[in-house]
Amino acid sequence: MRWMTLLIPKSVSRTAGWWRRTVKGEGTLTMIRVKVPPVQPHVPTSVALARLLAGAPADRVSPDWLVAHLQKRSFGFLMLIMALFGLAPGIATVSGFLLAIPAIEMILGRDNPSLPGYLARRSIPAEQFVRWISKAIPLFARLEIFIRPRFHTPFQATKRLIGLIVLLLAATILSPVPFAYVPPTLVIMFISFAYLEEDGVLLCISLVAALLSISFTAVTVWATLRATGMIERLLDGG
Repeated sequence: MRWMTLLIPKSVSRTAGWWRRTVKGEGTLTMIRVKVPPVQPHVPTSVALARLLAGAPADRVSPDWLVAHLQKRSFGFLMLIMALFGLAPGIATVSGFLLAIPAIEMILGRDNPSLPGYLARRSIPAEQFVRWISKAIPLFARLEIFIRPRFHTPFQATKRLIGLIVLLLAATILSPVPFAYVPPTLVIMFISFAYLEEDGVLLCISLVAALLSISFTAVTVWATLRATGMIERLLDGG
């Protein structure tokens, strides 16, 4: 904790009993000192992952353990991992459903994601976890040259909006159009990077890209349904 000195009207200082003691009063103003919580400096994701690696369990690592130790970064890191897996052929549909879980919890304003029990209890060998994170740390360190805290945005305040956008993107991942899952998955990755590094510039760019991606998928699905005659059959009642 640190102290901050403020000048306030004497009438306020008399009624504000919860403030700290008056130091000096002259004229119509009173000088007071209040305790201010220290500002926590931003810790780069590569450093946070290195610390995570140092404290990893010796046997197995579970999603529950990751969420507990990543704390406020858990949403961004979880979405990034799910999006990365979603780029693999044949896994996009599963990734779309899984991404909806953290998205809904962000909309609800939760501090940390809570995975379903059968997912939270699954674990991987610690050796495999160490190998993956060891490869990820240099990648994050290189990305942090370009992705860094800028244009400070209150991410806690925008969490619900980000959750809604990610939920819509996750829904478009389920589109039956071939390779239509790639643009929304990449956009979710950019949003995750922005969330992890508190980069307001990248977040704004990602949100614009998200709207374009959602619009593109909607138009593509509509055109596909029109081409197959499904729209006409639905309008004609079968």
